[in-house]
Amino acid sequence: MSDKTLLSVIELPGHPNFSDLYQKLNIREQRVNSPRKAIKMLKKSAPDLIFAEFLYGYSNNYAGINICNLDVLMYSLPKYAPEAKVIIIADKSEQQYAKQFAEMFPLQAILIRPVTTQQLETVLLPLI
Repeated sequence: MSDKTLLSVIELPGHPNFSDLYQKLNIREQRVNSPRKAIKMLKKSAPDLIFAEFLYGYSNNYAGINICNLDVLMYSLPKYAPEAKVIIIADKSEQQYAKQFAEMFPLQAILIRPVTTQQLETVLLPLI
């Protein structure tokens, strides 16, 4: 069906494993556990898709204009992976911040936890 690559940015334990879905759709998955490592991977090769966890910066961990853990990654995309399609997963309690983030950056979808395989497949199919 597809021959796309997907970069998963998984920071939290308990994240659902979608490897079977990616295999079914013939998507090659690469996993990292931080946006910093994701940027390092982008510099080596640009993925077609990015699936990342959105974590709102409640504290001052994200200084200045940054809203969440993914800002710097998103600022890197035009240079390293301008064609990459981005899907984020967020907690319901952070949905308003995820929508604010989507106003700043182009996203294909915001999925709210818990995410089912069917929900992700519905988002992925038009992108592959």
